Amino acid sequence: MPSPLATPSLKDHFLRKNFKNVAKTILTVKNLNVVLNRQSIVKNLDLEVNAGDNLAIIGPNGSGKTVFLKTLLGLLPYEGEIHWASGTKLGYVPQKVDVDLHLPLTLENLLEAKAEILKIPRTEIKSVSEIVNLSLEVLQTPVGHLSGGQFQKALFCFALLGKPNVLLFDEPTASLDQLAEEHIYELIHELQEKQKITVLIVSHDLNIVYQYATQVLCLNKERFCFGRPQDLSPEILEKVYGAPLKYYQHEHV
Repeated sequence: MPSPLATPSLKDHFLRKNFKNVAKTILTVKNLNVVLNRQSIVKNLDLEVNAGDNLAIIGPNGSGKTVFLKTLLGLLPYEGEIHWASGTKLGYVPQKVDVDLHLPLTLENLLEAKAEILKIPRTEIKSVSEIVNLSLEVLQTPVGHLSGGQFQKALFCFALLGKPNVLLFDEPTASLDQLAEEHIYELIHELQEKQKITVLIVSHDLNIVYQYATQVLCLNKERFCFGRPQDLSPEILEKVYGAPLKYYQHEHV
């Protein structure tokens, strides 16, 4: 039986819509296929992302969202085409990083190590720390003693070193409480607005998708859909997730 996402009605309504954009295309993906352990994770995916876009990537657990991000970063083998515009610099904030609580290194030590590898002045550490509102006290705290929110901001600092113009986030608030989650999403939005950064973000929070995203990529292994948040409907979301959602709330700001 074919996947519900393969139905013509969905394809006609939402899949591969053509929008006229005068903005510079920063990412082009054509016929992307990713197979891991003989299992197809991403199939025949096509999309374009413009500079300054906020692309939200949604879908059920195991649908290939993290695999897609890692493929864009060049960390996984694939077939098809991935083309980043000339001059693109990538920053990556993973979903989580396991840290030894007894690790003697401070956040400042880690940032200094990356600055040395990138051969950039250490003054940039101060700049990115100010951008994400990390105090000197937090910078000098051992990484194993940081709170969840502080550690997530630390990952932002690490990703911002080198002045990337594209940031990829893999569920950046997965382990945070609601208040910390709101602060992180506000910070991402502020970074995009002030630093003119293109954002690709995996998120399960549909309210955030409607509030901040300019485009949405839906994945579920069998099929994908790509378009504007305004075009998502309860019917499309049901087909993406494979079951009726318990609730649906559209808050487009």
